[in-house]
Amino acid sequence: MNIIENLWQTDHIIRDWLKEVREDILSELHDPLAVAEKTSRKDLVTNVDKANEKKIIKAIRSFDSQAKILGEEGQGDQVTSMQGHVWIIDPLDGTLNFVKQRDNFAVMIALYIDGKGILGYIMDVMRNRIYGGGPSLGVFTQDNELTKPTNLHLRDGLLGVSGPMLIHDKYHLQAIDEASSGVRIIGSAGIEFIQVLTGKQNGYISHLMPWDFAAGKILAETLDLSVTKVDGTPVDMLSSNDVLVSTKDTQKDILNMIR
Repeated sequence: MNIIENLWQTDHIIRDWLKEVREDILSELHDPLAVAEKTSRKDLVTNVDKANEKKIIKAIRSFDSQAKILGEEGQGDQVTSMQGHVWIIDPLDGTLNFVKQRDNFAVMIALYIDGKGILGYIMDVMRNRIYGGGPSLGVFTQDNELTKPTNLHLRDGLLGVSGPMLIHDKYHLQAIDEASSGVRIIGSAGIEFIQVLTGKQNGYISHLMPWDFAAGKILAETLDLSVTKVDGTPVDMLSSNDVLVSTKDTQKDILNMIR
């Protein structure tokens, strides 16, 4: 199937993948988890992360013969270029929340072709909401299309932040906190992106890997939001970045405070 010519059909297929993954997660939700540390006791991976990634990769490979796949748990490909069909997946975003809360975690899938964001999806697992689409489709959750959030200034809304970045006052985040209406720390990039997409927060700042922001970037830019490094320069799609997603006026306010 030609993905570009059949975007709506592809959209339905990806949403079906996510629904199946959600059923798998819910079936494991109250069972004992196999939990391992990656870089620290606060950076975890579970058997569910790995099983989700394996399932999503299998679905993508059977659907898209040109696929190169970048996944958080390393079961995909060694992707060194954004040329061609590049799928970027986070099989369980907010693993620490999943382990400790059984809430506030997401699954994310993004498709880029020759470096251009085509389709992005964030599933809020526990609220059973899939936010997805892209520049040619718009952004939808279930059958409802999202409208562009109001272009608010920093002072007029809430800001999602990384806890460690706030504690260490990176980019003068404590002053940025004071200038906003308040900050929120959720611990899942996917859930934080949803807050910005739906206008509940003006923005979100965190140190993110490609699978943390690839889907959200497509959706945010479709809704006329800004997604850059915190200093305003373009993000690198294949490495970690300090990322700011926000309304355009909030971005201007933050850039004025960190320069």
